[in-house]
Amino acid sequence: MSLVPASNRYDAVLIGGGVMSATLATMLAEVEPDWKVLVLEKLDTVGAESSDMWNNAGTGHSALCELNYTPATADGGVEISKAVAINEQFQLSRQFWSHLVEEGVLPDPRDFINSVPHMSFVRGGDVEFLRARHEALSRHPLFAGMEWAEDQATIGEWAPLLTQGRGAGEKVAATRADAGTDVDFGSLTKQLFTGAAKAGVELLTGHTVKDLRRRGSGWTVVGASSTGSFEIATPFVFVGSGGGALHLLQRSGIPEGEGFGGFPVSGQWLRCTNPDVIAEHGAKVYGQAEVGAPPMSVPHLDTRYDHGRKALMFGPYAGFSPKFLKQGSLLDLPLSVRPHNLLPMLAVARDNVSLMTYLGKQIVQSMDQRLDALKIFYPDARAEDWELLTAGQRVQVIKKGKRGGVLQFGTELVHAADGSVAALLGASPGASTAVEVMLRLLRQCFPAHQDLWRSRLEAMVPSYGTKLSDDTDLLTKTLSRTSDVLKLAA
Repeated sequence: MSLVPASNRYDAVLIGGGVMSATLATMLAEVEPDWKVLVLEKLDTVGAESSDMWNNAGTGHSALCELNYTPATADGGVEISKAVAINEQFQLSRQFWSHLVEEGVLPDPRDFINSVPHMSFVRGGDVEFLRARHEALSRHPLFAGMEWAEDQATIGEWAPLLTQGRGAGEKVAATRADAGTDVDFGSLTKQLFTGAAKAGVELLTGHTVKDLRRRGSGWTVVGASSTGSFEIATPFVFVGSGGGALHLLQRSGIPEGEGFGGFPVSGQWLRCTNPDVIAEHGAKVYGQAEVGAPPMSVPHLDTRYDHGRKALMFGPYAGFSPKFLKQGSLLDLPLSVRPHNLLPMLAVARDNVSLMTYLGKQIVQSMDQRLDALKIFYPDARAEDWELLTAGQRVQVIKKGKRGGVLQFGTELVHAADGSVAALLGASPGASTAVEVMLRLLRQCFPAHQDLWRSRLEAMVPSYGTKLSDDTDLLTKTLSRTSDVLKLAA
């Protein structure tokens, strides 16, 4: 990549080469084709951190199988509002990607998204929870068609590995939704940037942003590359650099960023190396998290598609590293501690002893212990059929709360009151909600442009501004169209 142009003034600068910046760059190119938009990525390629295929679960998060999105209630039921919201968000992603396929920006949807049924699988005392979950969700139009089974014969037909070697008397249950997907967000990111570049967006890799400085009503983006330092002037900055976003949010000095901290959690996967085992499984199967485990550590046995080739993984196994990015620094966590976030971080440490205990146990696990966790899903699993991979780094949001601080699981969009800078913090469901988050960013940071942009936004996302669950006819049409365009199971 060439140096930053001498005319270093841009209408928007996006920091980070992941799926979030790729999505925003694509949207800006459509709503404001005359704007000069620049993306800065410190690595030599895009989509190599959290967006990379083997750094995330690849689940098209739509709450079809993720039990942590439907917490149990005191009366024995489940709360489905979060599941509904997450499914609605993923429908926006499907619409946006369909639009880009129709426009030729994304040449072949099978290069980044494939149909993979989503299943939930439980044993013993969790069966009644799953039954209540199925009853509540299957009545909602977004989850229509979800199947239920508590006999091993049916579950074995859906996912043979789950019942091979399992005791005939063991109490189990499962749900299955054919509308599930596997998404290669790394491939999607690369394709989005290719399309954005054709539309005039500039991308510079190997460029590290070190500081954000106020410049009147805008900003000066300060950084360095292999050829020297640079400064870029812009009225708008988006910080979408994964865990690295927290440091730059702090450097901006905006009051809206005060009180935020981060707790990094690393992860590992077991990836199957036996083609015969891989061929037998064809689903994403989620179970219940251990007590004290963060939501991103919910165990799952997943079919993946790696550039068209079927793969199988199990995990994640949580761990701890003070790095905020997989290719970050061991000083990331200590350098993020500031006077304004010290109390929230200490409060989170006080209130999350079970999480610390869980992480400690995960760090010292042996391969036999990891295999024991896999055998809950696949009783016949053999160690020689699996290899250990290091997944991406996640930084959970710490923010001020009633007891001093709270550890938040999810994503948080933080922006200045004048909309001139925004940063995205947090993790799962992350990439799956990129379209909803960026649409929200456009509304909150550019309110004066909404009337001008509305027709273009509706062309990209036809249900923009509405809830599909409130209009069953629109929902049916949308699901049919996006399934057809993306070549997914209806």
